[in-house]
Amino acid sequence: MADSSPLYLGFDLSTQQLKGLAITSSLKVVYESKYDFDADSQGFGIKNGVLTNDAKHEVYAPVALWLRALDVLLSRLQESGLDFSRVRGISGAGQQHGSVYWSEEGQRALGEMDASKLIEENLTNGFAHPFSPNWQDASTQAECEEFDRVLGGEEELARVTGSKAHHRFTGPQILRFTRIHPAAYAKTTRISLVSSFLASLFLGKVAPIDISDACGMNLWDIKAACWHEKLIARAASSVSSPNAPQPTTTSPSVELQNKLGNVHIDPSTPLGKISPYFRARYGFSENCLIAPFTGDNPATILALPLRPNDAIVSLGTSTTFLMSTAEYAPDPSTHFFNHPTTRGLYMFMLCYKNGALARERVRDAVNRDANLVGGDGALNVNENESENANANEKGQGQETAKGKGGDKSWTPFNRLARSTPPLGQTGQTRSPSPSPMKLALYFPQPEIVPAVRAGTWRFTFSPSTGQISDTEDYGTLPASDARAIIESQLLSLRLRSRALVAPAGHNLPPQPRRVYLVGGGSQNAAIARIAGEVLGGAEGVWRLDVGGNACALGGAYRAVWVVEGASGEGEGGGSGEGKDKGEGQGKKSFETFIGARWREEDFAAKIAEGYQEGVFERYGLAVEGFERMEEEVLRREKVGEARPLPNV
Repeated sequence: MADSSPLYLGFDLSTQQLKGLAITSSLKVVYESKYDFDADSQGFGIKNGVLTNDAKHEVYAPVALWLRALDVLLSRLQESGLDFSRVRGISGAGQQHGSVYWSEEGQRALGEMDASKLIEENLTNGFAHPFSPNWQDASTQAECEEFDRVLGGEEELARVTGSKAHHRFTGPQILRFTRIHPAAYAKTTRISLVSSFLASLFLGKVAPIDISDACGMNLWDIKAACWHEKLIARAASSVSSPNAPQPTTTSPSVELQNKLGNVHIDPSTPLGKISPYFRARYGFSENCLIAPFTGDNPATILALPLRPNDAIVSLGTSTTFLMSTAEYAPDPSTHFFNHPTTRGLYMFMLCYKNGALARERVRDAVNRDANLVGGDGALNVNENESENANANEKGQGQETAKGKGGDKSWTPFNRLARSTPPLGQTGQTRSPSPSPMKLALYFPQPEIVPAVRAGTWRFTFSPSTGQISDTEDYGTLPASDARAIIESQLLSLRLRSRALVAPAGHNLPPQPRRVYLVGGGSQNAAIARIAGEVLGGAEGVWRLDVGGNACALGGAYRAVWVVEGASGEGEGGGSGEGKDKGEGQGKKSFETFIGARWREEDFAAKIAEGYQEGVFERYGLAVEGFERMEEEVLRREKVGEARPLPNV
């Protein structure tokens, strides 16, 4: 007898691939497939999923490529045995910030697609512009400066929208689009984000933008829950110029707001039923629901599922810090988004350019020093694994340690990191006059948090006097750098998240409930240990591994929740326990519903202790010194007083 139990689909439209998977109501993955843009497509001229114009700092992707990818991916899933008639819900994720420009013909064709033709064939003339700006695009510097000025400065823009202006954000991108493609903008009837574009294909009409993904545009007023009039006006300001076509007598601001459409406010309600096209071509049920699709970063926290006061630290080529929090404390150096599923919560995000590369620079310097490579071999096996063992698609290369003393070995680095005392302090740290704390910044590339040039800076800090000083007495280099660089990266995270963490119970100071490490660096036991010492973690430091499909998995989980949990159906539905703020009886929060089904042992393992009394408090003092160090470096950069030290 054929299995007729319900299935749920999750998709992830990322820079280099379209991924899809199917899960059961109990969250077990039963089918998965992918379409690799470079390997599987022909005729688009792409590299790493995108096209580039280096002279103008443009990075963009052909929308037709994404249509072809969905056609092929669905066929592959079907060929693998997936019976689409069992699918009750679909959701997914898209690379954040990118925009898609629908034409009037495209909107009409979307609702009238011929099941005998491919999606790509149905939407041949569906777009006013054939390309979508990619998150790597850096062509909007002038537009970002304009956005930062609209509300009086980047601080106020961050307060209202959750972020200061960034090159990749959709508002500045739309402003530039109106200037360089005025005719295409005039033909545009609707603008989608990548996530809502993918949802639109399944829905058979242009889908509303998700409330979390809208926060990556510099256009959405987070607290007021509406498009911000002045920012919309700025994004549309060039439309009224003498050379720009005027398709209607509607004001440019109202016209842009109409193109953007409404934002889907209630994350627990579906967008509608699947398009007749997919029912006829692939055999989907007419009762299959389309849940909201969100951005890739918000979808990541759904794959855990991340609870309030939990933190994710992604230790890859770049460093990313994600946290679910009830506190809204925006700052130009951080990002805040509405939580994708839970009202009253926000997603806090930090992004750094200098992650694994900076640690690898110190590792390589250590390995070049013959006096440091000898050491004992009594190390945990994980400490000899490459940081980049879990490479992801955003440029993380996979390396293999060559063994103790090899060029890429982490063994000497890890031994030094573990044997060096916290903050390089010698003697009794509780004595009246402990040695100063050693602090540093390591930026092989120009950094965005804080915004400074490439270089290395070393200081000492005396907590008793509050004095921060340049130092040439930093200990033996590069040996002292092994622990210091890990501390530096983690202290920056603690500094910028300290106002968001809550008391963790048992009379513990404010800190995350758990710290989850992902990415290549999570394989390194020395880094995990120091992460617990610096960041805390009432329940410890954990390694999280949901494979390479976290965003698609988060989408699939959301589909299950919207169909079974948010509606009160399914296992345990209808009790009203764990309701989100403002939601009615019978609706369970995403965290409560999915958390009850999520098998922690399949995805997460505790790898280090978290909070350690005395050590955590000492790093709390170091945070004050770290903040002063950054302020001093920024002051010197502004006046050109001193150059950084050469990079390690």
